[in-house]
Amino acid sequence: MACTRPKRNRQSGFSMVEVLVALVVLSVGMLGIAGLYVTTLRASNGAIYRSLAVNLAADMADRIRANPRAGTAYAGAPALNGCVAGAVDCTRDQMAADDVFRWQAELAAALPDDGDPATPQGTVTVAGAAPLRTYTIVVSWVEPSEPAGLTYTLRMQI
Repeated sequence: MACTRPKRNRQSGFSMVEVLVALVVLSVGMLGIAGLYVTTLRASNGAIYRSLAVNLAADMADRIRANPRAGTAYAGAPALNGCVAGAVDCTRDQMAADDVFRWQAELAAALPDDGDPATPQGTVTVAGAAPLRTYTIVVSWVEPSEPAGLTYTLRMQI
């Protein structure tokens, strides 16, 4: 005797509850990815500013190495000198003041600041006397994630 199975009349596919649960799980995952994306953007901006600060401090150190006899003139007031672009020879001190002026202009163009023009973004201090001076180069900037501001300090002896 042959045994026959009764036909089942079931529908195949997903129920509405299964679809809604899948959408909720997918939505939570997408929100997590969006949050991670925002965090990554903030971190990459911070890395760019830090890299710029290091490079600009190294630039000032190279300027000092190129004009080592100017000494304490690098800690003086920055000034744009016409002697750099003109046919007149610059003194060591004039060249140092021009270096600091141009360096501070580069800092202002590259890094965000606190908006106060009285606060320089870059300073150079000189300690000691020839033949061995210690130069301290400080670069400051403000990031949205760090309202107190950040600084990078480079010390070198020449």
